[in-house]
Amino acid sequence: MTDKNNDDLKHQASENTLGLNPVIGIRGKDLLTSARIVLKQAIKQPLHSVKHIAHFGMEVKNVLLGQSELSPAEGDRRFSDPAWSQNPLYKRYLQTYLAWRKELHDWVEHSNLSEQDASRGHFVINLMTEAMAPSNSMANPAAVKRFFETGGKSVLDGLSHLAKDIVHNGGMPSQVNMNAFEVGKNVATSDGAVIFRNDLLELIHYQPITEQVHARPLLVVPPQINKFYVFDLSPDKSVARFLLRNGVQTFVVSWRNPTKAHREWGLSTYIEALKEAINVVTAVTGSKDINMLGACSGGLTTASLLGHYAALGEHKVNALTLLVSVLDYRLETDVALFADEKSLELAKRRSYQAGVLEGSDMAKVFAWMRPNDLIWNYWVNNYLLGNEPPVFDILYWNNDTTRLPAALHGEFIEMFKTNPLVRPGALEVCGTPIDLRQVTTDLFCVAGTTDHITPWESCYKSARLFGGKVEFVLSNSGHIQSILNPPGNPKARYMTNSEMPADPKAWQASSTKKADSWWLHWQSWLAERSGELKKAPRHLGNKKYPAGEAAPGTYVHER
Repeated sequence: MTDKNNDDLKHQASENTLGLNPVIGIRGKDLLTSARIVLKQAIKQPLHSVKHIAHFGMEVKNVLLGQSELSPAEGDRRFSDPAWSQNPLYKRYLQTYLAWRKELHDWVEHSNLSEQDASRGHFVINLMTEAMAPSNSMANPAAVKRFFETGGKSVLDGLSHLAKDIVHNGGMPSQVNMNAFEVGKNVATSDGAVIFRNDLLELIHYQPITEQVHARPLLVVPPQINKFYVFDLSPDKSVARFLLRNGVQTFVVSWRNPTKAHREWGLSTYIEALKEAINVVTAVTGSKDINMLGACSGGLTTASLLGHYAALGEHKVNALTLLVSVLDYRLETDVALFADEKSLELAKRRSYQAGVLEGSDMAKVFAWMRPNDLIWNYWVNNYLLGNEPPVFDILYWNNDTTRLPAALHGEFIEMFKTNPLVRPGALEVCGTPIDLRQVTTDLFCVAGTTDHITPWESCYKSARLFGGKVEFVLSNSGHIQSILNPPGNPKARYMTNSEMPADPKAWQASSTKKADSWWLHWQSWLAERSGELKKAPRHLGNKKYPAGEAAPGTYVHER
């Protein structure tokens, strides 16, 4: 594979990482049920089926005569090789496939299936047709060229990669060369130390790199279903280093990877652990309050914590940043397509029986949500072209999954079912009812336009649940790339709007588009809320909470 193609694969990977949503899963049984419903409908509507078969036959005739206008969707990189459009045989092969796929979806769209069954039917047909795409076969012109260029070695290498994945990766194509990275060696390398540890978390204090720092520190809370070092990958993509360069006293939570012995850890357990960490941060810095950042499920946890503080009348958090976080669970995406009462209850039961929900299981489920980007992309690269999996730090982190304790997983499912944060007092944590309207801290909220895990419209509705002043920012990127968006990226864009109308589309229509990374906008916003500058501390921690093990700590290495 050329460097350009390898770069394309990395770009697609960064935009389409495995979104580990802890709530929804897809069972094979659900897919088979949907497939049966579609087949039964075909029998119930024979004239409808015959009409579409005839239409498909007419389109195939046009394809064979060279009269078809069918072409891949714009931006579909699978068919970017010139052979698909210039070679008559390849062009007819592709157009026949496109005609077949289109007719199947048209059949479902115009059948008498219910709206939900039709949506599920489209999903099942999409899985089938994308698996059978011409680009996934050995006839792929890129694979044929590679075969002759390597004298057949690409086939042997591909078979070798396939065998390794069957043995070591559950039969899924490897997305990254996991041997190319080591936590603490070439990822998660910022200087710091663990200054506090409890059963659930380690608190990392990063070494200031400026002569002066802001008086009010920032505590970063990552999602429980990923490891913390997404905030400290390579130096050029490190949020932690960006903060340190701008004089922010930076602390990061590193969650423990739970085992079945920790099945009873719930949301209140995590919030109590965070409260301990906050007390340590204020004791070390001498600040009466702190700023916080929460991402994804870490954002949900942080928002619940602030609701808890509001109920107690305590003011420990001055300003909050939320990244790709959904608190309003009214989702209209494939993520929620198979989420009915029965499937959710079964998911809760399975995780409680096992004690934990495995991150690797979540990864497999969500790979099938976007099969072209997360499966067949790597099938072609690893097996048909015989290339090694990409060497890419984002993918390494994304595949370094963790587990969720059963109790927390069950609570997340209940929150998805009942959507309690939109109603004052509907959720209770640590013995207090949560009303986000009582949270009056300033809020900076970031979402991504192409985020398929936490859709930006849902993030926007979630931001409007708070009682404080909201700065909502929409980045032109996906779930992870919305976070890892350092300054200097020529393709980076974001939108802002001082108004927060009820309709997200109205907000977008009247927003202001800006170039470069939202990090710069956030840095200005955060600086205004981080207090005066003072001399940077010479040592990490303090006498009561001395610097212990060097960052990235111990918990991050637990499997």
